[in-house]
Amino acid sequence: MNTGIKSLIKEEDWWAVWFGVIIIFLTLLQVVPRIPKVGTWTDNPLNAFMVIKDGVVTGNLIVPLLILMVCLGVLTSIGIAFMKVENVGKYLAGFFAIFILSCLAYWIAHQTNVKYWGLSYAMWALLVGLLISNTIGTPDWLRAGAKTELFIKTGLVLLGAEILFKKILSLGAPGLMVAWIVTPVVIIFMFRFANRTLKMKNKKLAIIIASATSVCGVSAAIATAAACRAKKDDLTLAVGMTLIFTVLMMIFMPIGIKLIGMSNILGAAWMGGTIDSTGAVVAAGSMLGSDAEKVAAVVKMIQNVLIGLVAFIVAIYWVMSVDRDPEGPRPNAMEIWYRFPKFVIGFVAASLFFSFVMVPAAKGDFSMVEANYINPVTKILRGWFFCLAFTSIGLESNFKELAGNMEGGKPMTLYIVGQSFNIILTLIVAWFAFIILFPNAI
Repeated sequence: MNTGIKSLIKEEDWWAVWFGVIIIFLTLLQVVPRIPKVGTWTDNPLNAFMVIKDGVVTGNLIVPLLILMVCLGVLTSIGIAFMKVENVGKYLAGFFAIFILSCLAYWIAHQTNVKYWGLSYAMWALLVGLLISNTIGTPDWLRAGAKTELFIKTGLVLLGAEILFKKILSLGAPGLMVAWIVTPVVIIFMFRFANRTLKMKNKKLAIIIASATSVCGVSAAIATAAACRAKKDDLTLAVGMTLIFTVLMMIFMPIGIKLIGMSNILGAAWMGGTIDSTGAVVAAGSMLGSDAEKVAAVVKMIQNVLIGLVAFIVAIYWVMSVDRDPEGPRPNAMEIWYRFPKFVIGFVAASLFFSFVMVPAAKGDFSMVEANYINPVTKILRGWFFCLAFTSIGLESNFKELAGNMEGGKPMTLYIVGQSFNIILTLIVAWFAFIILFPNAI
């Protein structure tokens, strides 16, 4: 079989693309009308698994969730079978258990008070996995279902469907300035600071932290880790720090903005460019009003566009510089293509398809596309794949190995210094863009 064709059915990156294509195709055919998710609950834990309308229980989510578990298990097992990385039977047994653990993470995250404080499913999924791996240990049969990178990459392909270019451009030049000027400057500053000042040995961890801080937290960390082929422990550490500080910034930045009397729009752009999670950005923006919520969300969405570009540049840099043998020949185009994270192709293709095919087909009605395809299917499935991934990461990690990556606290120093620089620079650029150059942007 031709090597190029063989890679299409043997490489994990390509299977992430195929899974994304299959899901989007079935969504457009309305074969997959709506994806179930664990509900919100306050006092009664069972309400999370009930369909409640006007205070009356009208159904339950147990059966739909079981169907989703089986469907995702069967779909992903096709790729497992072709790649021959695991016995399909063992994979499915582990996958079903990981899905149930992911439901547990969602259940905790969707408790009303927990949700209010922005303690996301990603954090709980990671903690659930870490609790098991660091107490009783992760059994081999459970580890067989922990296909972290496959889940991550598939989720990133589906994330592309949420990046609608024309919606992003609705905020215009000031939004682009905040997102696209600050982001590359912060990445370069943090990576150089890690290498030259902190002298971190783990360059992969440094670039993951830099990307997570400057772009969009968890998603950027995932994409960058795949691009530089980092260890799961590096990703776990970077994501853990990001999630902790995201919660703190989501709570205290809106409070600080109100206390100093800053313009809501300026404050929203500032938070959109610095808080490392789309959900947390929206929550923080809503505390300043509906217009501020929109500005914060769009600025963050503009940053999200850079996920694929950053992953592409990191992959090239690692091939051409970091991993290159100084005495060996210069890597050629095929080596760069070999190392290039192919899931980025799926991410970009999904974004272009929904932006320039689906939205025009809906006569420019973003809300129709989001209401019928993105919100009920691709967005929820992206969340499930990420939740499966973080549960898997936790199951495959232990605190001793994570402690070994701390290098005397250098990663934490890198994050704090980098995020401080990011906060200051973003505020300056946002002030210049929204107050000086485009005061009537909103």
